[in-house]
Amino acid sequence: MRIAIQCRSFLNKNYTGIGRYTYHLINHLIQIDQANQYVLYMPKGIFNFKRTIPRIKAKNAISKVDFFNKGILKTVVAADIYHSPSPEDLSCAPSPKIIVTIHDLIFKTFPEGHTAATIATTEHQLSNIIDKATKLICCSQSTLNDFRKYFPQQAAKAHLVYQGVNQKDFYVLTGKEEKAAQKMLASRGIREPFVLFVGTLEPRKNLNHLLEAFRLLKTKKKFAGKLVVVGMEGWMSEDMSNRIKDMDLVRDVYLAGFVSNRELRYFYNQAAVFAFPSFYEGFGFPILEAFCCGVPVVTSNVSSCPEIADDAALKIDPRQPEEIAEAITRCLEDKVLCATLRERGFKRAQRFSFLNTAQETLKIYQEVYGGY
Repeated sequence: MRIAIQCRSFLNKNYTGIGRYTYHLINHLIQIDQANQYVLYMPKGIFNFKRTIPRIKAKNAISKVDFFNKGILKTVVAADIYHSPSPEDLSCAPSPKIIVTIHDLIFKTFPEGHTAATIATTEHQLSNIIDKATKLICCSQSTLNDFRKYFPQQAAKAHLVYQGVNQKDFYVLTGKEEKAAQKMLASRGIREPFVLFVGTLEPRKNLNHLLEAFRLLKTKKKFAGKLVVVGMEGWMSEDMSNRIKDMDLVRDVYLAGFVSNRELRYFYNQAAVFAFPSFYEGFGFPILEAFCCGVPVVTSNVSSCPEIADDAALKIDPRQPEEIAEAITRCLEDKVLCATLRERGFKRAQRFSFLNTAQETLKIYQEVYGGY
């Protein structure tokens, strides 16, 4: 088979969940599958310096860089299968056999996080994708359930393939690296212990209620440390700084912005608690990353969060700041609980690997190519 894969999501320096998924999926596919050829379409304008071309060296992988915006049809020419790792316009797909990964249905399940225009556009785009795609990959049972609920007539096209966590990037620090992490925190004016949040700053991530919970901790004098927020600004995040000021938390909240994987690993390892009270997650990479780094996790009891966390995290109602604050307090005060969550987290993370993701995805490629 000649399999073309859209690689746009990891060409930008600051890529998030979809970029992580695509990059690691490709790297594991080319390791386990020597029988087929992978054509990696990389749309990068010659003067677009924000995008970089990663080095992916393998005999069974060809990088097709589109420097002059010719489009995928002229750059790739033809393929037996086309895999789009996220929804996109499929009118120029280089193969009639199309696989699309659906990461979430946020516009359906959490419409308050979008404008009416965005919802209408996304609805139209996804309807076209569902019609044209041969098969769809959903990255969690939660997303698959949502798909079956909202698109029951096309339910047979959708299949569950869990994503993984890269344990080469996320692990427990020792020795020199632990000292380097402490030095990084000191350079940013952060003292231990601190509570950590990781995610793009947008409404569904529920940072507002986490801030309310953190203010409760401060008011009741349950915690003297900082809340560290790691993540780039996203949809409707413009007023976050003002909200922090209004809540009198300027000295207590540190906005780190987007950080490298190395720095993110440092933050996870040094945090006392990882708080992730998201309203909706298609998969939830940060939960598994935190597990790998040995930090106790507080997360939501909705969408994919309880599915991914299982019994390795404290689960709360994300709409209740009091519950969030109480769970954080338990983690801060109960050393036995923290040790239990830590061990459960390590075990839980072992169940999610990109090797499995690649193996299950390859099976879908073979089914689509074989026509059954």
